[in-house]
Amino acid sequence: MRADIGQQQRYAHSVRVARIAELLARAHGENTRRARLAGMLHDLARLYPADRLLAECATRGISIDDFERQHPVVLHARIGAELARERYGVTDEGVLSAIRAHTLGSPDMSRLDAVVFLADALEPGRTFDGREVLLRLARHDLDGAIRGVLESSASYLRGRGLAVAPLTTAALARYGAPGADAIPPNGTRMEDHFCPT
Repeated sequence: MRADIGQQQRYAHSVRVARIAELLARAHGENTRRARLAGMLHDLARLYPADRLLAECATRGISIDDFERQHPVVLHARIGAELARERYGVTDEGVLSAIRAHTLGSPDMSRLDAVVFLADALEPGRTFDGREVLLRLARHDLDGAIRGVLESSASYLRGRGLAVAPLTTAALARYGAPGADAIPPNGTRMEDHFCPT
């Protein structure tokens, strides 16, 4: 698995995400094994260059939208789910969904999706202001923590004149983040705030 994930830093990040996902799953009555597995495998394609991500989508017949074509790095979540299925035999659709949703979020995240999304954003290797507070909140209020993560990201991006992906904008609206309408629908991705390359 370490060879598939790549560089040591990315592997260490994946281990931390798996541990936080397990912690949050336990706190919310979710299956800890499923959360740990999704956390461990969430970044299988994160180090793929843009041209490879686009090629992997083309090979698999995965349709991509304009935002994804302009920002192919976000495709690593969708390709990662396919790699989890192909290389590790993961057939649990809940685990695959959590891998797919970890980068941009979604307005209709399951609790497992939310656990992995938050684990990726709030693992101890992240250093943004308020991370610890949001992690404490996530232990008892998934929606509140998602709202906080999305608000933090939106504030960061707005301050730089950048935008978020349409899927993230929809998640902002769903989770009641203030000012979601003020964020343009195209531009950079939320992950730039939490997961710089």
